[in-house]
Amino acid sequence: MATRHLLRLIVVQSLFEWFFNERKENLKDIFERNLKNFASDVQDPEFGYRLVEGIENKLPEIESRIMKYAHSQWPVEEIPLINLSILRLGIYELLFSDPKEVPPKVAINEAVELASILSNEEAVKFINGVLASVYKEKYGPESHPL
Repeated sequence: MATRHLLRLIVVQSLFEWFFNERKENLKDIFERNLKNFASDVQDPEFGYRLVEGIENKLPEIESRIMKYAHSQWPVEEIPLINLSILRLGIYELLFSDPKEVPPKVAINEAVELASILSNEEAVKFINGVLASVYKEKYGPESHPL
């Protein structure tokens, strides 16, 4: 498994745990523990740390996009926590990552791949649709990520 893909997986797992426990523990501490337990051989985990810090810092903006785009398809309170965790990562990467480092197509594809691993086909379509809407918000309604 590629290092960045593995780090994204650990970030999603850490977000899931953080929200499941009502954000009582520090997200960075959860990430570090998960990194140690599941990917201790990763040589350069900096990408994962940047994701965790960025998601935490931009959480209000991320949550507003989830409310704006997911609610029309699925009531937010009924979205499984794992799907919300994947959306938080995908939206962060689309809106706030450097597109030269993480091209929008890669951000969407990674989130969809995580959904296919961690959730189900319905979630894959749902996450892809929400992220396509976020992409169009950022790059214009005529644009398409693929």
